Amino acid sequence: MSAQKRPLSPHLSIHPQRMTGGMSILHRITGVILAVGSLGLLWVLVSAGMGEQAFAATQACLASPLGRLALAAYSAALMYHLFNGIRHLAWDAGKGFDLPSVYRSGYAVIALTVLATAGIWWLALGTGGAA
Repeated sequence: MSAQKRPLSPHLSIHPQRMTGGMSILHRITGVILAVGSLGLLWVLVSAGMGEQAFAATQACLASPLGRLALAAYSAALMYHLFNGIRHLAWDAGKGFDLPSVYRSGYAVIALTVLATAGIWWLALGTGGAA
């Protein structure tokens, strides 16, 4: 019997990815980012307890371009995970399952994530908190 080269399940080229699937995957990715970022938060708290010199080194690391990028990714992941989690709570309550509502709430999650993340960074940079 010869082996045929066929996909075992429908491929992405046959069934295109929809917004709901992409947002579900992104929700899982942001959960991982938040778990790793929480270790970073622990690092900040431990360095604060270790003394002024350790905390100054931590602040210098977080003020670097790579540190700011990590903080921006963490804050964006936090906002996305929060708003998408609220969306899931509405679904758990049995609301918003029709396709137009699913897409409307998905776009709302994306818009709120961008606005909230921008607002956080506007406040942080405006008050000198991230300087």
